[in-house]
Amino acid sequence: ERAAGVYHREARSGKYRLTYAEAKAVCEYEGGHLATYQQLEAARKIGFHVCAAGWMAKGRVGYPIVKAGANCGFGKTGIVDYGIRLNRSERWDAYCYNPNGKECGGVFTDSRHVFKSPGYPNEYENEQVCYWHIRVRYGQRIHLQFLEFDVEDDTACMADFLEIYDSYDDINGFVGR
Repeated sequence: ERAAGVYHREARSGKYRLTYAEAKAVCEYEGGHLATYQQLEAARKIGFHVCAAGWMAKGRVGYPIVKAGANCGFGKTGIVDYGIRLNRSERWDAYCYNPNGKECGGVFTDSRHVFKSPGYPNEYENEQVCYWHIRVRYGQRIHLQFLEFDVEDDTACMADFLEIYDSYDDINGFVGR
């Protein structure tokens, strides 16, 4: 149960700022390419859930929904598919696929689990994006303990960061960065 090599990217300037060509360039710069619909669906099946539309291969736009919610996905699960866009100047985020990023992320249901950044104890690579989903039964709590935590010194928290959500709802579920 890994992140399947698929990850979400937005422009450094914020959400929904990438044309198709820019989205493609972002993924290629990081050593990958725009994810296909099938790659995004494979990632969704193992827990990849992002409520933000993004470019995929062949000019398609959409986003993966694992758990239906009022704020995202129109109450349905699956890939919310906006189809192939004829206007490649439209601005969306991007869904990239990097086959070298498969070791990063996963879904955890064990009562105890230690997870590490790729290559630990060595430094992780630049532009590394990982999604770890920790699932517990309703009413249970999650206790996070950091044995070692070292990120780039950046007061704006844009270069290196950890974000925590307490649900799949990335609007109301955001806890902090």
